[in-house]
Amino acid sequence: MVAAAKGFILALGVFTLAEAQGAAVAAPAKERAMALWARSCALCHIDGNAGAPRVGQAEEWGPRLAQGRETLLKHTVEGLNNMPPLGYCMACERDDFLVMIDFMTANLEAAPAGSTP
Repeated sequence: MVAAAKGFILALGVFTLAEAQGAAVAAPAKERAMALWARSCALCHIDGNAGAPRVGQAEEWGPRLAQGRETLLKHTVEGLNNMPPLGYCMACERDDFLVMIDFMTANLEAAPAGSTP
């Protein structure tokens, strides 16, 4: 539980950094997506549970990023390996998933096209 809390704080820090660097998505959309992310994606993407790539870890995201942003979105929606369809986020929409993907891959050298710098 403590590790998850530390990971969540780290993830929020990464999000804040991306925000400070001029993310292109409107604040309400980001707030909605991050609230959804905290309730679903964070369960695995903070600690790497079930082989999930951790937020901001370039070496873990590299092979996935190489497939492109649309493929990442497809795998998120349809599920892949240990990731369930929709990543347990039944309330998420396409734009929510794109904001979350951009958040988790922000500032990585091989970030997908369309993501925030």
